[in-house]
Amino acid sequence: STNSAQLLGGCVSGWEKGVLYGEGQNLARYLMEAPANHVTPSVFADTITNRLAPYADHVTVHKRSQEWIEEQQMGAFLSVSKGSEEPPVFLELHYNGCPDNAQCPLLLVGKGITFDSGGISLKPPSGMDAMRADMGGAATVCSAIVTAAALNLPINIIGLAPLCENMPSGKANKPGDVVTAKNGKTIQVDNTDAEGRLILADALCYAHSFNPRAIVNAATLTGAMDVALGSAATGVFTNSDWLWEQLHKASVVTGDRVWRMPLFQHYTRQVTDCQLADLNNVGKYSRSGGACTAAAFLREFVTAPIGRTWTSQGDDQ
Repeated sequence: STNSAQLLGGCVSGWEKGVLYGEGQNLARYLMEAPANHVTPSVFADTITNRLAPYADHVTVHKRSQEWIEEQQMGAFLSVSKGSEEPPVFLELHYNGCPDNAQCPLLLVGKGITFDSGGISLKPPSGMDAMRADMGGAATVCSAIVTAAALNLPINIIGLAPLCENMPSGKANKPGDVVTAKNGKTIQVDNTDAEGRLILADALCYAHSFNPRAIVNAATLTGAMDVALGSAATGVFTNSDWLWEQLHKASVVTGDRVWRMPLFQHYTRQVTDCQLADLNNVGKYSRSGGACTAAAFLREFVTAPIGRTWTSQGDDQ
């Protein structure tokens, strides 16, 4: 019957959509789980470029080189990447799914540390191998855009992923060094293992040039979030009640639970009370409220109006 055919067609359509969702999730998992010597910044960028090739009619990929990063004066990003022999890549993805080109894009930013040794502030060796997944934010953001393109979603999305390694060497950041971000703010790097916020600071500054309708930042930013929430939920910091409500609704549907965290001025003062620079990359009381001070630090690089930004944090040990 006609009704049976329609029902069957709906089931097939739903199945096909589910397959695309699954492929997107598996792409992110593959990138995070692959050995760090197999997924360097360049290999990561090439992998995403290849996955987006079938959608070239409405996707543009820019693999920005170190020279471009230097021209953009992304001093915080470069201060992290300089410790590694692997060259950094700033991956920029444009998905244009909306016929109205005037529509402001949703902008996604993902932390892309393809291996995090901690730098001079070296991590303990136990469990360091898991730091091959410290580009989980970038993997999620890029895989989301691949999936959006496959689903032909009628929206415009821009994805930004600063990609590099955080390694100890004679060229690496040293505790107490002062670096300058893209917006001119100076940062005292007291802990080289708080590097994710440095590369994201420059990416967030660059994000504003696209006049986005919202900025979403995803990162395995700090182990303090694991201390706070464990594996039960992802912590979310946002200046927008509306965005929080949308994210919370989505989390109920997907089963990926989220929990809203505070963005008090109390935490901002802990990163702005700095001896040598405008900001310190760690809070005044070190690990105390570490996830909250990390978010407060990133907020210093967001000038979008209230109601347009949020950041999600996972676990970076």
